[in-house]
Amino acid sequence: MIPFRPVCLSIWHACLLLSVRQVKQRSFPSLILLSMRFLWIHAFQLILLSILGSVFTNTNVQAQVKPFTTIYPVAKAWSKNSINAIIFRKNSLVTYKKHQYIAFYDEEGQVVLGKRRLGSENWSLITTSYSGNVKDAHNVISIMVDGTGYLHVSWDHHNNPLNYCRSTKPESLKLGPKMEMTGSQESRVAYPEFYKLANGNLLFTYRNGESGKGNLIVNLYDCKQQKWTTLHDNLINGEGQRNAYIQTTVDKEGVIHLSWVWRSSADVSTNHNMCYARSRDGGHTWEKSNGERYTLPITAGNAEVAARIPPNSELINQTSMTTDDIGNPVIATYWKESAQDVPQYHLIYLQNDSWNVKILPFRKTNFTLSGVGTKRIPVSRPQILASRYGGRSVFYMIFRDEERKGKVSLLKVTNDQNNHWEIIDLFNEDMGAWEPTLDTELWKKKKIVNLYLQKVEQADLEGQTDFPPQMVNVLEWKP
Repeated sequence: MIPFRPVCLSIWHACLLLSVRQVKQRSFPSLILLSMRFLWIHAFQLILLSILGSVFTNTNVQAQVKPFTTIYPVAKAWSKNSINAIIFRKNSLVTYKKHQYIAFYDEEGQVVLGKRRLGSENWSLITTSYSGNVKDAHNVISIMVDGTGYLHVSWDHHNNPLNYCRSTKPESLKLGPKMEMTGSQESRVAYPEFYKLANGNLLFTYRNGESGKGNLIVNLYDCKQQKWTTLHDNLINGEGQRNAYIQTTVDKEGVIHLSWVWRSSADVSTNHNMCYARSRDGGHTWEKSNGERYTLPITAGNAEVAARIPPNSELINQTSMTTDDIGNPVIATYWKESAQDVPQYHLIYLQNDSWNVKILPFRKTNFTLSGVGTKRIPVSRPQILASRYGGRSVFYMIFRDEERKGKVSLLKVTNDQNNHWEIIDLFNEDMGAWEPTLDTELWKKKKIVNLYLQKVEQADLEGQTDFPPQMVNVLEWKP
């Protein structure tokens, strides 16, 4: 295919150069005689510019311009499944002041921690005494740094006792002994996630129970007292018939936004509906998007439904959410609507006090999520970010798709009636079964994207591959 835009630009520049050269080579009387020729050249330039404009303001553009990115190598790590590069690591990377922290399992299954000064390629790495069952891709490492600089680490969970510790001093990689948080409901932990509040305190969420019949636990860490307390021992109650698979974000005003799909059994195909709740007081009380206060625990009977999605819709669980510049929640996920032949990415967002769904229909390949355990899926779950440009909200959805040869791709979409979107590739190599996780704190403070980047593979039914250790990198991109 001929690169249309570069060709048009080349012709435009050639016309301009021809005009300048002719001006330099002609006397004043000759210039008068050339006036009509210049008018024709100028008209031709305007036509070319008009064509260029139509190409790049058209709705649904797949751009091929490579953005500026920087790669920071770290070390090689376990890659036989997706445990190091799965989306529900909250977080894989985190920045505190001028340093960034990273965590991953090495090829022996040991927990490795790293630290670097922002902008530097030099990492300080330590292999800790802690390890995990890396054969189960659920058993991820999650990290966060609290407001006083202590590093908190949780690892190796899929319905088993809590594994948690923190650094021995601020901004250190040296970890203390394993410890309890509250000592309550810590025997069947899954999906541990840290979130930093505006005052530096931490939230820790996890599922207590098992797929299809578990409850959501929320703990709060007080930096000054260095103590965990239970905020909710059953914030979202599955009533023994279902469980909530969540995604969470904390906006710039400190509001906690929580969304989830329900699952009725261990089979992924039973995922259904997208629900929503928020807290304006650090997680103590919760309300719907209209301000109506929830009676806790939240159940299927009183949950606000942001989007009704039936079972067997290839709806994925545990994706991502963010908020726009005025605090409206935006959720990224994928499913297959009844009138569609393939699953497509969707954005579910609140605007003018009502929920809306924006479909991004660029995919062409069908697949199914039916079954249990971690699966080999041709697309990643999406990571969503929001910014402001030209007076409008702009959303960045980061994903991987085998249709795009497994590259790290980014879809940029404006939140307006034109439904304008474009796709660029941030990294051109096939990343296998990688899913995007990022440094949330760096994005909040500086609007710089830092992604955990590692090629991994994944077999169905919690299987493993023979894939050798691969290099961990941090990919940096500035919008």
